[in-house]
Amino acid sequence: MYTSFYHLTSKPFQLSPDPGFFFASSGHKRAMSYLNYGLSLGEGFIVITGEVGAGKTLLVRKLFETIGQDNILSTHLVSTHLDADDILRTISNGFGLPHESLSKAVLLNNLQMFFRRSVQQKKRVLIVVDEAQNLTPKAVEELRMLSNYQLDNQSLLQSFLIGQPEFRNTLQSPQMVQLNQRVIASYHLGPLKEQETREYIEHRLGLSGWAHDPAFTPDAFSLIHEFTGGIPRKINSLCDRILVFGMLEEKHQIQVTDVEEVIQDLRQEVTHSHDPLPASHRTPPSDGSTSDPLAQAFLSTFESRLDRLEATQNALMLMTNTINKNVSTLMRSMFSAPSSNEIIDQHDL
Repeated sequence: MYTSFYHLTSKPFQLSPDPGFFFASSGHKRAMSYLNYGLSLGEGFIVITGEVGAGKTLLVRKLFETIGQDNILSTHLVSTHLDADDILRTISNGFGLPHESLSKAVLLNNLQMFFRRSVQQKKRVLIVVDEAQNLTPKAVEELRMLSNYQLDNQSLLQSFLIGQPEFRNTLQSPQMVQLNQRVIASYHLGPLKEQETREYIEHRLGLSGWAHDPAFTPDAFSLIHEFTGGIPRKINSLCDRILVFGMLEEKHQIQVTDVEEVIQDLRQEVTHSHDPLPASHRTPPSDGSTSDPLAQAFLSTFESRLDRLEATQNALMLMTNTINKNVSTLMRSMFSAPSSNEIIDQHDL
């Protein structure tokens, strides 16, 4: 483990969102300001969009950690193409309400009563929807209808909608006019700038007990930014691989040539696993999407492991079938063969 080699107290580039590693880039600061402003109003919708791995979920978790949740009742939904009835059941389940085999009318009534009780108890109700771009238009409309619930002119519910950039296109469609009128804060979280990428890496290393071992040269930081596009999750993935490489090669300074070698390894994984043709002969994806070397590399590793698992499973199934056939043959021979007494009797005859 490279943490021991570099005397780190923890793994600095883990992929799971950890508020303790939150880095306040200029974009994240602005997004946090919008979230705080919207949350202070206690109503309507707050929309945060950004590329995959830009830090949207981490932003919300950091917000909750900052404000505390003693007076907030929240549920966090990860949307997987939820329809209208599905989202009502998922929200009910998130708040611990009955939801199985109930009609839509009963679900809505239960939720309204829960919202009313919460407000009367001085609690605020918040729904956080991650991957909001996967919501169907009917599900989004259902969320808008829930936002209509009020008690003495006070809104009973607030929603955060967090999604990829295409969700903004969904919101701009004609059928979303009413929901757009209820959006009180919206922000698109962009990638880190080149200087911020360096600060981000040093920030995470510093929180892990880094004593400048390994040291990174300026051009190494520049190449990391260029390759990852300033997306935090991609930076984490690449830097984790760089530190593994540094440990294996016993390096205490990471130079641009080291970063190039790690990137080349990733590209070779993609080439050997998925595309033996040279780049000039590769057919672009039919959907017009571009290839992400990091994502493809890790997908390649996963698929390779899956192939080995399937091969092992097939071998076990073949072995099992062989054993079963042998057992069946043995059992038939045992039951069909004459007994020793029968053999003696036939011999005597």
